[in-house]
Amino acid sequence: MYPDLTRDDVFRLETRRLWLRWARQADAQALVRFAGEKAVAGMTARIPHPLDPPAVDKFILESRQANADGRALVMAITPRRHPTQVIGVVSIEPDPDGGAPHLGYWLGTPHWGQGLATEAARAMIDAFFAYTEGSELASSARVVNPASRRVLEKCGFASVGSGLQAFPARGGVFPVDRFRLDRRAWDSLKTWHAAGLVFERHDRPECRVGA
Repeated sequence: MYPDLTRDDVFRLETRRLWLRWARQADAQALVRFAGEKAVAGMTARIPHPLDPPAVDKFILESRQANADGRALVMAITPRRHPTQVIGVVSIEPDPDGGAPHLGYWLGTPHWGQGLATEAARAMIDAFFAYTEGSELASSARVVNPASRRVLEKCGFASVGSGLQAFPARGGVFPVDRFRLDRRAWDSLKTWHAAGLVFERHDRPECRVGA
């Protein structure tokens, strides 16, 4: 799905406040701390609670392999001024049932309420439409998670209804709101945004290859 450009671990995306890069083994402790919080893990399908170090080690290895293969783009979210300090993860991964690739994200609770999840998600969406031939993205949010729905709406996703979704780490299925974003809508959103018609100011993310 992704080109050679993204398949090297020096690939990164920079926004006004964030640096998105591949996860590293040195990130394990921070990932255990932030992803393992009940408030974070409980809203995800795949993060167990409690979260133990071996599960995080496995995630890091698998995410790096998926990036190297071009099957997905899984990026650690870090503050631009402190790129060694992981505060969350954002990803675009293939749908196992053959549907549109899926945008997912989480952010450690100390960093909620600052617009950082939206900023990270927009950078990933821009990279997806810039570097792949994909025409559409999907995402979802638990119906009890209005903050996640707001992130998707601010990124231009449109609601396509509700339904049940499997949450393996939660041990069952839960009701979710489902969303879609196509390339045409994203291009229009960027145009409106550049004209200052919608949303707050947001710099287009840079893609840099190099140390």
